[in-house]
Amino acid sequence: MRTYLDFEKPIAELEGRIDDLRRMEGEENGVSVAEEIDKLQAKADGLLAEAYGKLSRWQKTQVARHASRPHFSDYINGLVEEFTPLAGDRAFGEDAAILGGPARLRGRSVMLIGHEKGADTESRVKHNFGMARPEGYRKAIRLMEMAERFNLPVVTLVDTPGAYPGRGAEERGQAEAIAACTQKCLGLGAPIVSVIVGEGGSGGAVALAAANKVLMLEHSIYSVISPEGCASILWKDAASKGDNKAPDAAEAMRVSAQDLLDLGVIDGVIQEPVGGAHRDSALTIERLGDAVETAIQALEPLSPDELRAQRREKFLAIGREGLA
Repeated sequence: MRTYLDFEKPIAELEGRIDDLRRMEGEENGVSVAEEIDKLQAKADGLLAEAYGKLSRWQKTQVARHASRPHFSDYINGLVEEFTPLAGDRAFGEDAAILGGPARLRGRSVMLIGHEKGADTESRVKHNFGMARPEGYRKAIRLMEMAERFNLPVVTLVDTPGAYPGRGAEERGQAEAIAACTQKCLGLGAPIVSVIVGEGGSGGAVALAAANKVLMLEHSIYSVISPEGCASILWKDAASKGDNKAPDAAEAMRVSAQDLLDLGVIDGVIQEPVGGAHRDSALTIERLGDAVETAIQALEPLSPDELRAQRREKFLAIGREGLA
């Protein structure tokens, strides 16, 4: 059953009518409704294209969080072959919010690492809604070091509201683990390509996205804090008054892929199917694979020192133009 967002209500009504007519068409009553179905489908397609052609930043946030959006497990199944999951940080334990291991991407060996949010209640609890604990980031460090030893490109898929802020995580050194993982990305002698596929939230995202090439799916978001978190800080009493300031925060923060490309924070935007990645996961995964393959091919000729220098210059250059 398809889940609709608030701004998709007119589309939901039309597609509901189309479904009813298709059920009627399947009955043996001699009534042909094919022409009416075609008219309604054309209208629904037009409304969908119009709606997704002018999404606000808050609407993009809703799309980025859509429950049916492809998750890391979907990319494993549709993007790579021979994926071998590796578990544990060799210090404390396993963290299911970050998964990773060697795989073959279109014939090329890579190290694939990413956040897994889960697709239903049971799996979301298991993967902690994609919010990693310190051992998740330390596992990522271990996998990156392995990739460097075997000269494997690293591909990271980022989809997290942020690192887990629980007491246990803080006691085990959450901030240090995030900083160490970010440092490992920046100093790695292997190519790193990162794609924000849903939410890229705070340091929990940056820890896997300090890459040579950072890409975003068209309707994903990337920010230092969630719009809700920003709103709660700036407008402390807004919730008690019944005001929703999160849309205002999203607009002010410029969280969309298009904003971040203009600001020079990312290197490219991967176009999603009309209606978002959740309407055609297979096409989304194919386009992401094309973009990642192109990025890896561009980085492969570079030596380890050149990769480090390119990465360093890339991040130092962010905001430099505005300060000049």
